[in-house]
Amino acid sequence: MSTVTHDLAHDGTAMLGRQLQRLRNNPGLLILTQTMPVTMLLFFGYVFGSALAMPGEEYRAFLVPGLLVATAANGLMTGMFQAAQDTHRGVTDRLRTLPVSRAALPLGQAVADLLVTAAGLVPFLLVGLAVGWRMEGSAPGAAGAVGLLLLFRFATTWIGVFLGLLTRNEEAAGQLGGATFILPLLSNAYIPTEGLPGWLRTVAEWNPISAVTTALRDLFGNAPVPEGAAWPVAHPVAGSLAWCAVLLAVFVPLAVRRYARGEG
Repeated sequence: MSTVTHDLAHDGTAMLGRQLQRLRNNPGLLILTQTMPVTMLLFFGYVFGSALAMPGEEYRAFLVPGLLVATAANGLMTGMFQAAQDTHRGVTDRLRTLPVSRAALPLGQAVADLLVTAAGLVPFLLVGLAVGWRMEGSAPGAAGAVGLLLLFRFATTWIGVFLGLLTRNEEAAGQLGGATFILPLLSNAYIPTEGLPGWLRTVAEWNPISAVTTALRDLFGNAPVPEGAAWPVAHPVAGSLAWCAVLLAVFVPLAVRRYARGEG
């Protein structure tokens, strides 16, 4: 193992511990992030489901993968707020003066968020099973779906970290993060895209959330891949992996560079 890799692993582990301790000292935020997806499942599943052509249990089976991906996309919001909070309070500047790998802080934040997200999947999936959702596919397919979901969360967290370091302000990050709720609405997370107007369907199907949602539905065996869709949705697993690779390739270097350079 090279010295650079060793330093990154050591410093990243230290920053991971810091982030987990931070969450432990803020249980309100942890409880909110764990219960919100369950609340949305119950609300959307029973309120919206009654207004759609799909019967209740059928819609809830359709909805669970979409809500999983919409929750994963919230990595953008949580990553942005935590990075902006550290920067606004001067924590980032103090850490930057230490002999710590420049990638360690954002990496520790992203990995801590990933661990919390993975733990939060358990109660959400149990509630999903209680309301009628089932894993109709194979066990390897289900494992692949969970892995793909966590990879997408990891990618969106890096976007949030970069934007949080860029805004440098908790209030601005909170307002900008709140606006991200529209992203799942412009996808197939909650409703099929087949009935949308042509231009809006194109926008929705090129939304990364749509590709990952379709991949999860396919891997869990909940819904077939729609015909005549845009390439990322027509080839959902490949499309999801391509989106994650692009997002990580773009935003990991941007976040690390932004952290290293500070206000400059």
